[in-house]
Amino acid sequence: MIHRLTAPVVLPADPECSVIRDGAVDIDEHGRITYCGPASEAPATAATTTAKQGILLPGLVNTHAHSPMVLLRGMGGDLPLLRWLREVIWPTEAKLQPADVHAGMVLGSVEMLRRGVTTSAEMYFHAEQLADAVLTTGARGVIGGPIIDLPGLDWRALLADASKWIDADGLRFGPGERIELSYAGHSAYMLPPEALGAIADEAAARDALVQIHVAEAADEDAAQRSAHGSVPKLLDEVGLLRGRIVAAHAVHLSDEDITLLADRGAGVAHCPGSNAKLASGIARLADLRAANIRIGLGTDGPSSNDDLDLWEEVQLSAMLSRLSQQDATALTAAAALLLATRGGADALGRNDIGALEPGRWADLVHVDVDDPAFATGLDVPDEQLLGNLVWAAGSRRVRDVWVAGEQVVADGESSRVDRGQAQADVAAAAQRLRTA
Repeated sequence: MIHRLTAPVVLPADPECSVIRDGAVDIDEHGRITYCGPASEAPATAATTTAKQGILLPGLVNTHAHSPMVLLRGMGGDLPLLRWLREVIWPTEAKLQPADVHAGMVLGSVEMLRRGVTTSAEMYFHAEQLADAVLTTGARGVIGGPIIDLPGLDWRALLADASKWIDADGLRFGPGERIELSYAGHSAYMLPPEALGAIADEAAARDALVQIHVAEAADEDAAQRSAHGSVPKLLDEVGLLRGRIVAAHAVHLSDEDITLLADRGAGVAHCPGSNAKLASGIARLADLRAANIRIGLGTDGPSSNDDLDLWEEVQLSAMLSRLSQQDATALTAAAALLLATRGGADALGRNDIGALEPGRWADLVHVDVDDPAFATGLDVPDEQLLGNLVWAAGSRRVRDVWVAGEQVVADGESSRVDRGQAQADVAAAAQRLRTA
């Protein structure tokens, strides 16, 4: 059975960022798209139809997040990255229990869904709790428990656990393949080269994605830069760039580094909000795009951002790129929107999400246009319409969200989770962390 969604405007997130007027999206019984285009040209096969007023577009893809950190939101908010981690975050995280992480991920997932983010790439402890929470809310997640070398944490055991989980459950599982498992090597400065090479081997053997922080702050990996020339060069030496990889932040890169990432086909998770708040720097987005590197947007954690609203990253990516280039045309509204949709899917090596195309999962967002941002109407030039959506509206008017064809947000609220209870659970867990 086919279900059809119609709207005055449909944005399929094709490479041209086309605007379809009076559009339709057909979804089959498995939750995949079978048609996207003008309603007048849609096949005569739809059994049911839901008409929405406003805009339909793909669910946004958050390519780098630590969403359970809603538990730590606001802590150490005026510290630079390394002090923030060592003095505030890591000592608090050492007290986390699995139930705390589950509560944090449920609320983080609900927060993202209500803003139209249907997929997030997550790196956090107790990864099985992350997966269960994502399945609870109905979102989609790329999950990895951090592999890190710290007192009390054995990177070899963490790596072995990741491989065992993939071997047991497969790379993807859950209704609508909502969960993808990955390897989450924390960073070159928190792992010896031996560990980075072992992660590369295990991931390559399973065609699994590797998530890793790369060149986020100027001073975090000075020893690695001194010994190997740069972090990307080190990752290439150990074999990590030969497989699927998404490099989070990628701020402090040389021309040679950018060429290397491009040649190896690496993905990059651009996190302008977190980079700015922690004063880590402004990534060379224009140069990364010119090199045809696969780029998506990430929020990073909600205690370094401090929210999970990817629409803000859309705006910041364009603003900071224009400012750094002194060029108001450096990143258009359309190009910025594509970074959050199709670009995010590409960065994660996924061709089944991020766009409204036949064969992809029906992850969709409905934006209501009863708002001053759209007071000039929808019957305006495409460029103006996209500008109003990106610059003026953002996430404020997201009303409905579907994942794999299932509605998981209706009229702005989760269809699966009691948000009030989720907030109460996080408040209780945060209180325990403060007093433990």
